[in-house]
Amino acid sequence: MLDSGEVDVEMQDNDHTYSTNGHVQNGYINPQELHSYPNNDVEEPESIEDDSPSQSQESEVVSQAVERRSALATGCCYDERMKYHANADFSDNPHHPEDPRRIEAIMREFRDAGLVFGGKESELAEILKVSPTKYMWRIPAREARQEEICTVHTASHYEWVRALSTTSAAELRSMTTAFDNGRKSLYVGTLTYYAALISAGGAIETCKNVVLGRVKNAIAVIRPPGHHAEHNESMGFCVFNNVPIAVRTCMQDYPDLCRKVLILDWDVHHGNGIQNMFYNDPNVLYISLHVYANGDFYPGPPDDPNIPDGGPGNCGTGLGIGKNVNIAWHAQKMGDGEYMAAFQRIVMPIAYEFNPDLVVVSAGFDAAAGDALGDCFVTPACYSHMTHMLMSLANGKVAVCLEGGYNLRAISVSALAVAQTLMGEPPKQMEVPKIGEKASRDLERVKHYHAPYWECMRPGVVPIDELQARNSTRLSDMIREYQRSHLSKKYNMVPMPILRDKISKSFDNQVLVTPRLHMAKKVLLIVHDPPEIVAQADSLDNSISAQNAWMSDDILSYIEWAVKNGFAVIDVNLLHRISLPTDGQPWEYKPEEADIQQQAKDLLAYLWDNHLQIMPYPAPITLMGVGDAYLGIKQLLTSREVKHRIPCVLSFVTGSLRPVKSETDPQLSSWYKQHSLIYVSSDHSCWNDETNAQRVRKNRFGAVKKAEVNGLGSMLKRYRGDALKWVQEMGKEWEARHGGGGDPDETEEEELGGGESVRVPAGSSAAAIGQGQGVLGRSAMVA
Repeated sequence: MLDSGEVDVEMQDNDHTYSTNGHVQNGYINPQELHSYPNNDVEEPESIEDDSPSQSQESEVVSQAVERRSALATGCCYDERMKYHANADFSDNPHHPEDPRRIEAIMREFRDAGLVFGGKESELAEILKVSPTKYMWRIPAREARQEEICTVHTASHYEWVRALSTTSAAELRSMTTAFDNGRKSLYVGTLTYYAALISAGGAIETCKNVVLGRVKNAIAVIRPPGHHAEHNESMGFCVFNNVPIAVRTCMQDYPDLCRKVLILDWDVHHGNGIQNMFYNDPNVLYISLHVYANGDFYPGPPDDPNIPDGGPGNCGTGLGIGKNVNIAWHAQKMGDGEYMAAFQRIVMPIAYEFNPDLVVVSAGFDAAAGDALGDCFVTPACYSHMTHMLMSLANGKVAVCLEGGYNLRAISVSALAVAQTLMGEPPKQMEVPKIGEKASRDLERVKHYHAPYWECMRPGVVPIDELQARNSTRLSDMIREYQRSHLSKKYNMVPMPILRDKISKSFDNQVLVTPRLHMAKKVLLIVHDPPEIVAQADSLDNSISAQNAWMSDDILSYIEWAVKNGFAVIDVNLLHRISLPTDGQPWEYKPEEADIQQQAKDLLAYLWDNHLQIMPYPAPITLMGVGDAYLGIKQLLTSREVKHRIPCVLSFVTGSLRPVKSETDPQLSSWYKQHSLIYVSSDHSCWNDETNAQRVRKNRFGAVKKAEVNGLGSMLKRYRGDALKWVQEMGKEWEARHGGGGDPDETEEEELGGGESVRVPAGSSAAAIGQGQGVLGRSAMVA
């Protein structure tokens, strides 16, 4: 790689501060100066003839074709000889999913749909002159030449593949057995080399015909696939990396026509080989949609830890920084909603900004519904829509090259949908499902990583490094400080120290309590999400003016009611982070449900063990859960024996509903049903699914009530009167069952047995007693 000062650079450097909306030039660098395209000092095999026209002839073809692109046909490349790549012990029931029948099944689907003409080529030419969209034009495949393959592969790798053709069957079987395990995941046969040459040559001819305007666009039904093959090895069912070979060849042969190329890889597996071949290339934008699963999904982590994997933070290097976009799904089960959202939010905005001269699709169909390896649910209609969107780029110059896909029916109908769209049929009508929350976060994560490199990714992304350099503070911390100040002035509430290393830092100032908790006659323990914040950001620089931001804290009115009615209050603000913010991370992602529950369990168990359980007067404790924090109540009920102290449980829920049951207390579930009131937002999924609705009606999740409004704030406001009246009634029932609790003639100090007597009427507010004398009084601290 040459230094940036040694090449003809039309774009500016990428070092910038994007908070000022600085424009990143995603321009063109002369590829002939950037790459030497070495031929590795090898001679071209004499048996391969080049029947391609000269560049001057091709330029003439281009000038004529540009004026009549709408009259061009869609190309299709296929060759039966690619089926020769087979396992050394190939039989009628091959053990390997990369089956030679894959390409045959697709072509049969094309023929059955009337896309392929069965007569002579001369007859087809006459038909297409009149009706260019009636059939696809056949693009003949050829064997790729050695120097073409070695534009991206080493000469030693080429020789290794060529040597397979002279290897004995016994040795090939032994190699396949060894390769078929682990990351290598490959089988080889006597004709693997021959088939791989034709597969790579088919990709080259397909892309060349599109670049030169001989066809409007094209699809190459080729195998063995290529996108896993590295520059120096075959892996993942792939021998030579077909798409990079074709792209490099076109960029080398037609530098004026093919300057910038977008490679869109929608195979369910990350195309590690393509990524690594173009990782520092500013003229090739590689976008991959794949299952990542935290790096555990194939191809997994590279053997060399210095080589990047398919994680979203791997954005390219050097001059190619920002030109590698990994849309990495957190898990399988992705479908139309997720893929359409990825195209609308990430793929197309970046692609338009890049403005390519050619679009090449690494079209694996293993994310298609029905493919057992991918286990995703992308439909043919979705593939047609994605293809249609890509056709709006590069003057419609789109070349689709087959990669993976192992369910013969799924790949056939999916490829058919793509081919029909290329030929001009409108995309199939489809209902786009709602994208899942975790998948939406996957897309947001990509956006944050690429905001420094793409202007279209910048809106809504915070320049965290710059803000930290200015000693900025997260708003969540400022809001809690405000709450602390407000509740302290109004109700003398103070922070409760959390003296446990595991959770102390996370909950610093997050637990506020009214004074002299140990003397309380009754307690309200509120576990809630942080207050709701709504703001309108400036679309240019992401700044938020104070007058355009609002904080809604609907818990305050419940605290006010509790204090007025003689409750001691413990207010727990359950943060949406498990630990302190990570430096340099602009977006603190909401933790997984399991993490929230563990976090809540640790904190509430600590409060019970060190404060509530050892109160000298065993006051009743009303539990109130708001938002995802409501999950903490379940953790307290199931991890500690507390129900004898709980008059009732009040909750407001918009997220996950969970039953409360215990293996050690068989009565807990029935108790919970009788002592809970759970308002659930009217737009909750449980009301839209009859199976879940039946479970709700059977009180599997407690006494659930469907709210007439949506959102936590609306529910808290709408049902405040009804909910608090119910709390009072349940409290009276508890007192009646427990004999009213204590001697009503005694003062609170007398019940504690010692110290100066303070004359306080029975039933008076605990908050009015001894203000300023501390949170804990004489209660002991349990380690």
